[in-house]
Amino acid sequence: MATQTKVRIRPLHDRVIVLRLDEGEQKVGGIIIPDTAKEKPQQGKVIAAGSGKAKDNGKRVPLDVKAGDTILFGKYSGQTVRIKGDELLVMREEDIMGVVEGR
Repeated sequence: MATQTKVRIRPLHDRVIVLRLDEGEQKVGGIIIPDTAKEKPQQGKVIAAGSGKAKDNGKRVPLDVKAGDTILFGKYSGQTVRIKGDELLVMREEDIMGVVEGR
């Protein structure tokens, strides 16, 4: 019997780990679009955030996002990785366009 272990990921420097949020079933004129033809969502939830970018003087600039934030990012932002069946994105903070507030 297999047991599922929880994997912890700690991104380095100014990188964040993002889980894409589902936008629900898409319909166009009453036609249901199959999963393979849908565009990937451009919203996600930050799972983990790095400690910040290191400056030349050795100090770190903290990130503006934190774990739990819902963010908007570009269509082709980040690198997709699969961990324990979950598809996650690893991206730099500069690829994030904004934080969704008051949802």
